[in-house]
Amino acid sequence: MQKMVVTNRACPARRVPSGEPTSIPEGQFITINQSLGGNYTVTWQGNMLRIDGTDAEAIGQEPEVLDFEDKGTGSIDVEQVWQALDSIYDPEIPISLVSLGLVYKVSVDQVENTVGIDMTLTAPGCGMGPVLVGDVKYRVAKVPNVKSVSVDLVFDPPWSREMMSEEAQLEAGLFF
Repeated sequence: MQKMVVTNRACPARRVPSGEPTSIPEGQFITINQSLGGNYTVTWQGNMLRIDGTDAEAIGQEPEVLDFEDKGTGSIDVEQVWQALDSIYDPEIPISLVSLGLVYKVSVDQVENTVGIDMTLTAPGCGMGPVLVGDVKYRVAKVPNVKSVSVDLVFDPPWSREMMSEEAQLEAGLFF
C-alpha cells in the first residue's frame, strides 16, 4: 500500500531502526509504505521513519485517539499507563505489546511523576527494539501528569509464546 502524501503540519517521527526522534517539516512529500498497528512506516528523503498513529492527521490519515482524563489529583493513573501500553502494537505482528506479554513491570513514582517500564522483545536481536522503546515512551508520556518515561529492555526471563494472552495466541494462530 504505497501512497505519496504531503505533510500538512510538522510531524514527529522516529528513524527505523535506531528509534532516533526527528521531525518532518510541513509541506514535505512522504511515501506511506505501511500502516500496521495504528502506526505508519514512511519514507522521507531516503530515510525510513515511523509516525505514531496519534499524529496521523499530519499525513492526512485518520488519527488514533488516546484520550486520558486528568482527574485533577496531580497523580499518574497506573491504569491509564497500562491503557497506553496496550495501544502499542508490535511492528511486525499486529498484536499489542501487553497481549504479547512483552511488558514485565510498570513502576510509577508519584513524587517525581515518572514511569519506569521493564519490557522485552520477542527476540533479543530484534532490530525494531529501539523503535518499540520510542513508541512506549511517546505513548506513555501522553498520560496526564507523566513528566518522564524510562524503558529498560530486559531479557531475563526470555520471552516465549506462553507469555501471550490466550486471545493473542488465537489471533496469531498459535493456540492449540
